[in-house]
Amino acid sequence: MGEPSATIANHIPPSLQGRGDVRVFARSTRRRLWADGAARWVVGAGGGCVIASILGILVFLVVEVLPLFTAARVEPARSIPLTGGAPGALLVDEHRTHAVVLGLDGVVRIWRLADGAMVVERSLLPEAGELVEVRASAADSRLLAATDDGRLLLVPIVFAIGFRGDQRFVTPQIGEPVALSLDPAGSPLRAFTARASEKISTVAAQLADGRLLLQRRTREENLLTGEVNESEERRELVSPVPARELLLDEDQRNLYAIGEDGRLLWWRLSAAASEKPVLLSYGPAPFTAAALLIGNRSLVAGRADGTLDVWSQVLGEDGAIAPDHIRSFPSQGAPILRITPSERNRSFLVQDAGGGLGLYHSTSGRTLWRSKSPVAAASPAAYAPKGDAALLADEEQLVELAIYNPHPESALSTFFGKIRYEGYEEAAWVWQSTGATDDFESKLSLTPLLFGTLKATVYSLVLAVPLAVLAAIYTAQFMRPRLQKVVKPTIEIMASLPSVVLGFLAALWLAPRLEGAFPSLLLILFAVPVVSILSGTAWNRLPLRVRGRLPGGAEIGWYGATLAVTLAVCLQLNGPVEAWLFGGNFPAWLRNTTGLPYEQRNAIVVGIAMGFAVIPIIFAISEDALSSVPKDLVAGSLALGADRWQTVVRVVLPTASPGIFSATMVGFGRAIGETMIVLMATGNTPIMDWNLFNGFRTLSANIAVEIPEAPVGSTLYRTLFVAAILLFAVTFVINTVAELVRQRLRTRYARL
Repeated sequence: MGEPSATIANHIPPSLQGRGDVRVFARSTRRRLWADGAARWVVGAGGGCVIASILGILVFLVVEVLPLFTAARVEPARSIPLTGGAPGALLVDEHRTHAVVLGLDGVVRIWRLADGAMVVERSLLPEAGELVEVRASAADSRLLAATDDGRLLLVPIVFAIGFRGDQRFVTPQIGEPVALSLDPAGSPLRAFTARASEKISTVAAQLADGRLLLQRRTREENLLTGEVNESEERRELVSPVPARELLLDEDQRNLYAIGEDGRLLWWRLSAAASEKPVLLSYGPAPFTAAALLIGNRSLVAGRADGTLDVWSQVLGEDGAIAPDHIRSFPSQGAPILRITPSERNRSFLVQDAGGGLGLYHSTSGRTLWRSKSPVAAASPAAYAPKGDAALLADEEQLVELAIYNPHPESALSTFFGKIRYEGYEEAAWVWQSTGATDDFESKLSLTPLLFGTLKATVYSLVLAVPLAVLAAIYTAQFMRPRLQKVVKPTIEIMASLPSVVLGFLAALWLAPRLEGAFPSLLLILFAVPVVSILSGTAWNRLPLRVRGRLPGGAEIGWYGATLAVTLAVCLQLNGPVEAWLFGGNFPAWLRNTTGLPYEQRNAIVVGIAMGFAVIPIIFAISEDALSSVPKDLVAGSLALGADRWQTVVRVVLPTASPGIFSATMVGFGRAIGETMIVLMATGNTPIMDWNLFNGFRTLSANIAVEIPEAPVGSTLYRTLFVAAILLFAVTFVINTVAELVRQRLRTRYARL
């Protein structure tokens, strides 16, 4: 208690020493000290809560993003014993309740995975005959079997789903086989493939005598009469070598084959196409296996040296579509024997001759997982339709592998690097998260969004910084105090304008008018600075006796009048200037002369709208910094003979430069995080181009557009959180650098 009492005693004025008011004064002083301590505690606690809140937001963002970079897991889930000989083809339903096994003995067996019981057993060969090869088509849930007498059996498998109360049950059913005979002579089939849709079905097969036959059936229905016309086409394709494996895409327009000599061949199946194949060669090792990925626009081919190549249909320079090599995977260490693609995404399972098993993803180019296979290397495999499991089978057992691979396309290279996507002629930065079909290849590059954010910020600051800083200089150093009390609050009130209102006006009012009056904008950019200088010169040339009779602030009225006249004249000259310089139509002239399109909602519109949103912030902070310069510095400079402008440039601006720099950085942060203006006033096109006349998409606008449609926990959903972290990081780095520079400037000019 002694120390507080001594402190209080030190605050007692001499006039109160020895009087009865000392106790009252001490009580009041003690109350103030407690109030000061409580205020310091409240302010400190509030600051700590703010820091904790920011850290909490950052932790939440990191937690949402981390699953994108977790490794895939593939683990054995269960194993059931098999009977009945070697399996040749496998199918599994989407709920992983039953597995369909077809062996070379011609018997289809369906096993219930829960208890390993065989629930269905049916032979496909009631009469004499043997199967020479079997395959499974997971895309349309169908088994294909070739007989030794040249027939091709198409066996549909149906997994009927029913419910008993809240419990779901699946009933597998084997449809009636459809027998197709490609060769009337009954030659055995060496390799085959088939595709079917509502209107067209196509079968391609390599016969034992080396012929490659194509049979296509077309079904057309007259919508008026209901009459159905069916036609059949048979063709023989030229094959330089016998085919070991045939692949037909879903559109039935392209046929691929791996020859016995390891060459990869491609036929275009249009009516006007040549019947000769195109040789696809890339690297020295022969091809040993191939598979079409979901969407059938990409082909994965494995080689004898264990490497994997991805080919995609690309539009060539001659206007024709042809396969082009887009990427390679490192060697798996042994010849590739089998490739099993996923029907959910562009992942695929690879088996090699060394007993290895690998999981890969085409778009990201990642090796997701590799290990030893639990069954024989050449065993058939099936990828579950939901992409969460795979089945492998040999003569003794059926093994189910649980696959945890929710985000195979996510990687730093996917988010920030150039990727060669399907159908693209070269690698590019692309953001296109969704498409019209389920087999769409997501493109999740954040680079165009980051570029758009910087583009919007730069163009808005080009307008905002000069106007705001110059206005602050004039208001703080040249304007009369009576006008300052009106101008400064008015400009600061502009900061309260909702950004959605500015975006609305920019999109629906400014953009269409700017499109029709762009030549006037060019005139304004040239005329306003010139007229400003001339009007200021004319005002200074007025005799002092004339200016002295005018009311204070008359120079603002003079400047405002000249500016209004200048703007009106520029707008009136829009038509003649456009006709004289741009042939009467500026957008058409721009497109025909430079090849650049003029988008109505472009970077100029955003720069003007965001500039008006940022100007009040930069102005207010800059004006406060300029007004805080000690008056004795200004007075000393004027006393030494410097005029007002020299004082401002050489004394006031250097002293206030830390505050002006801080104002610019605050405006930068305001612009980089703006959402509604860039969302409404741009075309939201994620392109990378500094062109003034097209749109862009920013990180913040992209989050606002995509997050309502992104499924919770999906790759897109978590990628948007990556964009949020990127925005957070950019803002943090900019503010940190700004503070360091401000402190350096403050130290440098503190001696003035």
